[in-house]
Amino acid sequence: MTEAASGAALAALLHELARVQRCNAERAANPELARALAHLRSWQSRRLRMTYADLEASPRYAPAMQFFETDLYGGGDFARRDADLIRVVPAMKRLLPAGVIAAVATAVALNALSQELDRALIDELGSPGDRFGVAEYCAAYRRMGRHDCRERQIRLIGEVGVTFDRYVRKPMIRGALVLMRKPARVGGLAALQDFLERGFSAFVRMRGAAEFLATIERRESAIHAAIISGADTPFPDPGA
Repeated sequence: MTEAASGAALAALLHELARVQRCNAERAANPELARALAHLRSWQSRRLRMTYADLEASPRYAPAMQFFETDLYGGGDFARRDADLIRVVPAMKRLLPAGVIAAVATAVALNALSQELDRALIDELGSPGDRFGVAEYCAAYRRMGRHDCRERQIRLIGEVGVTFDRYVRKPMIRGALVLMRKPARVGGLAALQDFLERGFSAFVRMRGAAEFLATIERRESAIHAAIISGADTPFPDPGA
């Protein structure tokens, strides 16, 4: 990609990191909110594991499913990775192709949007936000609205996956990632390097991600549609 493309990718990354910083700062300043969000993330992570138990049981798809749960869409705490990113953004233009930077920006955008939606959902769940079941979750989901953001969240999952799938097919980029391992740790890029290596490793083992990504889009879209249509039991209770 061109110099302009690299600049645009870095600008997008900085914009998304600023969104994440605001979420992290609010959580750090409010222990009760942090506790409620941690419980919600854990609850949603259990829901993901239930929804995709078949993928997690598949040797082909299990690593990718774990990557999605821990690094993209589940209950992981991304503060360390995002703090590292903020610090080393200038070096990324020199070390990484624009397409890889854009993929990281999309992953951070997914993280930011997920945090914002979780924060809005906590308000609808009420206080305390750690006592709810599926029916309460679905009712809060509907009251919150922002259905276009939920649909964008699902699209972003696919966009990150498509990008990783594309780049693992390029031996030059995979080789560059291996060569970057030592300088990344010396230069403070360790969290970013680990994130990229986990993603690349998971997608290499899949040998094609089309079916995996289509399954996630289909199931998440179906759950979203069921909830906004009024369903109170679109999936088993993760807290049961």
